[in-house]
Amino acid sequence: MVDLNKIVQAKRTIANFVNKTPFVLATKLSKIYESEVYLKKENLQRTGAYKIRGAYNKIANLSKEEKAKGVVCASAGNHAQGVAISAREFGIKAVIIMPEATPLLKVSGVRELGASIILKGDNFDEAYAYALEFAKESEMVFIHPFDDEFVQAGQGTIALEMLEDAPELDYIIVPVGGGGLISGVASCAKQINPDIKIIAVGAKGAPAMYESYKAKKPINSKSVKTIADGICVRDASPITLEHIIENVDEFVQVDDDEIASAILYLLEHQKIIVEGAGAVGVAALMNAKFKYKAGAKIGIILSGGNIDVQMLNIIIEKGLVKSQRKMTINVTLIDKPGALMKLTDVLKQANANIVKIDYDRFSTNLEYGDAAITITLETKGKNHQESVADALHSNGYEFRQIF
Repeated sequence: MVDLNKIVQAKRTIANFVNKTPFVLATKLSKIYESEVYLKKENLQRTGAYKIRGAYNKIANLSKEEKAKGVVCASAGNHAQGVAISAREFGIKAVIIMPEATPLLKVSGVRELGASIILKGDNFDEAYAYALEFAKESEMVFIHPFDDEFVQAGQGTIALEMLEDAPELDYIIVPVGGGGLISGVASCAKQINPDIKIIAVGAKGAPAMYESYKAKKPINSKSVKTIADGICVRDASPITLEHIIENVDEFVQVDDDEIASAILYLLEHQKIIVEGAGAVGVAALMNAKFKYKAGAKIGIILSGGNIDVQMLNIIIEKGLVKSQRKMTINVTLIDKPGALMKLTDVLKQANANIVKIDYDRFSTNLEYGDAAITITLETKGKNHQESVADALHSNGYEFRQIF
């Protein structure tokens, strides 16, 4: 367990540099799930994620000799930005090793903070292995993203803030990748109030820590794949696993579809942009992954908001299709003047908004004189899509719904 005094000291250390982020009641979520749901908005933190807390606390506690050597870290992005901005604040050199698939937003964000970047490896663990070698060869100080008590204490300051704002919390829901965040948060919360339930949430595509928790021993994954890149960790840390086993009441998992739905829900209904890792707690609530009593006070940590714009676009588009607010159909028409206009008039009468049309008369699958029309429509749900289908059928159109 991370000592509470060290977490309190970390809060003093980072106070003038790290934001105290909002911890607010989410009224819509509270009403739907018959509880008091509070969101800790670390997506509004400096650098857009909680990692700055632990990074700054660690670097602040380095000796003068260590600071003179400079620092190295391995990160998929958020820890990297935390280390980079903290190193800049102390005027020391920082080299960041990032996986080659790291989103451009995070790479550019780190570079703008003045750190040097090396892209290496297919995932965090490969980048981590290279970073250890680099730090040793260059005689720089390695800043671990989670296996460090100063880092864990810095992350634990989130729980201090949550319990200051809502001291009667019954549950704290925490994303888990390497385990640094939950080590600090769970240790802090349990020392202040042992009755608080700590729910750990991992991504199914990165199951190492979940399986290790169940087995009570480290179990590494052969591969990892999830849209929650901030918690996409292949190997389980024995150090943070010990904290998790000691302090976590329940460990659950969510899949990518559940994470994507939570991202879209937060964007639409809470006006909050979060990354995959930041959405797993809400995904766990929305998909009933843990049980709680009606009226319970639930605090959910939104760990970060650094989502790649392209990924966000994919999530929005897939979400619109899944919620039946967008549909794409394929219709074969006789290729003659006015045929397309007649079809669009039918769609107009059905109040379906056309957002895209593709007109193909050259496909080898078509009869001579025919044209294949692919149309994407904005719709208002299942009933509206059914009425669009009825309108097409009643006007003699046969069509195939692509999605």
